[in-house]
Amino acid sequence: MKTKWLIWVMYAGLILYAIVTFIPFLWALSASFKPLAEISGSGSNFIPKNFTFENYQQIFSREPLFGRWLLNSAIVAVIVAAFNLLFNSMAGYALARIRFPGNRLFFFLILAVLVVPAQITLLPKFLILKSLGWLNSYQGLIIPTAVNATFIFMMRQFFINFPKELEEAAELDGLNRFETFFQIVLPLAKPALAAQTIFIFMGSWNEFLLPLVVMSNPEMFTLPIGLNAFKGQYITYWNYIMAASMVFTLPALAIYAFFNRYFIQGVTFTGGKS
Repeated sequence: MKTKWLIWVMYAGLILYAIVTFIPFLWALSASFKPLAEISGSGSNFIPKNFTFENYQQIFSREPLFGRWLLNSAIVAVIVAAFNLLFNSMAGYALARIRFPGNRLFFFLILAVLVVPAQITLLPKFLILKSLGWLNSYQGLIIPTAVNATFIFMMRQFFINFPKELEEAAELDGLNRFETFFQIVLPLAKPALAAQTIFIFMGSWNEFLLPLVVMSNPEMFTLPIGLNAFKGQYITYWNYIMAASMVFTLPALAIYAFFNRYFIQGVTFTGGKS
């Protein structure tokens, strides 16, 4: 009886937390259908009094580069996610299965990278990209984020627990290491890859600091940087910002919804052997 009571308390707490977390999103969604005067006025009504789709029309007509910013964000996020899936998985598999000189050293170096704040590496990244002539370019955003130490570690933990019998059977069938990895191991790592895709895509999609430093040409802005275009010197067009934010949110929600069936399985792979 006591256990059941604790479960009900836990669920009540989670529901309350979900409601509190969801309220700002609902307000932003509601505000995206309001005129500026209604948002700026007193009161915090969730249901718009003067419902309008004009905000969504205006963000494309008032700012002609909005579509380009959306495209830039999509290109960068998709390519970064694809590179991370490949490179993080290959690195994690190598650390988990291949014994080579310095294996443990590389593993501990990756763990050391995890404790280094990203802000510390921002200036070196800028100087390197400047010396390569990669400022205001897609590669300036993609290459520095093509691998992620966190997910190399997580993929290593997943592959440590991967059944060796399947790899041994593949070897008996004549497959080499690369063929075993791409034909046997990787297809069976869908839960881990799905969880990684969600986190990497959303992280790249929402990235603000690196594009702010690397991009100075408005045509190369990503959407998080471009949203500043709706802020004037004396007025902030919150109705346009809310509408643009909702458009910005849709791809991330679509990615999560598509990979959600693998997500719960994927987040359990971090507790493997060391």
